[in-house]
Amino acid sequence: METVLKSPCDEQHPQQAEDFHGNAEQNSKLSAGVKKDIEKLYEAVPQLVNVFKIKEKIGEGTFSSVYLATAQLKTGYEEKMALKHLIPTSHPLRIAAELQCLTVAGGQDNVMGVKYCFRKNDHVVIVMPYLEHESFLDILNSLSFEEVREYMFNLFKALRRIHHFGIVHRDVKPSNFLYNRQLKKYALVDFGLAQGTSDTKIQLLKTAHSEDQQGSCLPTNPIVALGNGVSVSVTAPKQTAQQSASKAADRRSSSLSKAQMKQGRGGKEDSVHHSGQRSVFGERNFNVYSSTYQENSNMKLIKQSKIIDVSSRKLVTKKKISTKTVSNGAARKAASGCPLNLPCDCYATDRVCSVCLSRRQQVAPRAGTPGFRAPEVLTKCPTQTTAIDMWSAGIIFLSLLSGRYPFFKASDDLTALAQIMTVRGSRETIQAAKTFGKSVVCTQVVPTQNLRTLCEKLRGTSSSCKRSQGEGPSRSENNTALPVAEDKSCAPEALGKQVQHLQSFQEGDGALEMKATDMKGWDQVPDEAYDLLDKLLDLNPATRITAKEALLHPFFKDMRL
Repeated sequence: METVLKSPCDEQHPQQAEDFHGNAEQNSKLSAGVKKDIEKLYEAVPQLVNVFKIKEKIGEGTFSSVYLATAQLKTGYEEKMALKHLIPTSHPLRIAAELQCLTVAGGQDNVMGVKYCFRKNDHVVIVMPYLEHESFLDILNSLSFEEVREYMFNLFKALRRIHHFGIVHRDVKPSNFLYNRQLKKYALVDFGLAQGTSDTKIQLLKTAHSEDQQGSCLPTNPIVALGNGVSVSVTAPKQTAQQSASKAADRRSSSLSKAQMKQGRGGKEDSVHHSGQRSVFGERNFNVYSSTYQENSNMKLIKQSKIIDVSSRKLVTKKKISTKTVSNGAARKAASGCPLNLPCDCYATDRVCSVCLSRRQQVAPRAGTPGFRAPEVLTKCPTQTTAIDMWSAGIIFLSLLSGRYPFFKASDDLTALAQIMTVRGSRETIQAAKTFGKSVVCTQVVPTQNLRTLCEKLRGTSSSCKRSQGEGPSRSENNTALPVAEDKSCAPEALGKQVQHLQSFQEGDGALEMKATDMKGWDQVPDEAYDLLDKLLDLNPATRITAKEALLHPFFKDMRL
């Protein structure tokens, strides 16, 4: 069975075109792999053959591939289209929800719309207008300050639009906000990870959200070591009594957290974005099954006769007792009597001990791209709002002001949280976490960075604008900037050293000073820019600035909505 869904607002429809299978000349410049992918797409969705002429593959992610194609219109004009082919394993509900986001909220205010949708069996292709755009990394250091201001203004317009409909994008990043520098056109794309707020106007997002709530989370108090005696731990408030559990349990939790991050829906930026630019934190993804996390498998197990686990399956089979008779809830109830100060003994074994079963489980979405996740996402806060998109917008603004992309790059959530602390401060992070029901423990006090000093040091500029008489947007007196490692890995152990070497970086290890003729307005960055950045990177999601408020910020005082 095959169906074609069309947007009711379309005025023109593509005519049938010639069969392109035999057009060898068109595909002569394509690689063998891309040619094969295009042929497979034609075979999977044969109705595309008579409608579109696929030119090339222009993007590929975890859950979809995007192709550039042309369609012959009735007027004789050949229009460029973007064909997004979703992987066959995508959940039908998620596909329908993405389509509804595009049709309801898309088509205006810099939000990508949808033209057509083709389906054949489990293959779905979404057809959207094509916007030729530049790579964020390629233009980052050539943008003038005024272009950055226009970029952020248009990003907030798009976010205001989708937030009005109760859509949380969850994956706001430069590669999902297309920018045509010459035409000054913008488009927010990719709603594959989108979720709805409690009052969302997208009905299918409500259904998708209810299904997501059925999932489960990992044990909740992992600890990450930062080196030089610095470590960070995140727990739910009611679990602080369990902090006396053994280091084995903590390492197990941290290791599993890393594994879960690899399984999350959020994709990474294309590798080409990482090759030419130095990130502030240049950490590689480490093997989470390193020998560092191995434990002694000969440790004595805690026996719980009332709990049926994997190790007792043979005995259960002999007695012909169904494991269904003991539910997970019953097992958890039986384990609730286990003392909280007992160490965990089930690491690297085929069973889950009573200590782990007694821990409260957390259900929280984690989808998104590493480096752009908000603190409430990193700490698995179950209540996440449109504020997580504003945090991601703040990270983009931070990259634009500092000239560094990606700015944050961590191998796991807790390391990412620790990196945020080095910019926003450990005390501020701990205090903010309490507001959304999380307990964050850090063994060392890390001061807040001054955002202006940080960005100017990394970009290599010095603004001549007069600063406020009082305290600036960043409240710390520590005006040092973060050290920058050139194409070097930054393990968790190195973060403590980074904090210690801030002063030496300030004294001369920073970016080269820009020539006066190349400033392009970067020597006149007003305080309002850093005030807006400070409000975007507010650690408390409840007080973080909204898209509607951002558009009214003094930073955009002379720009029309």
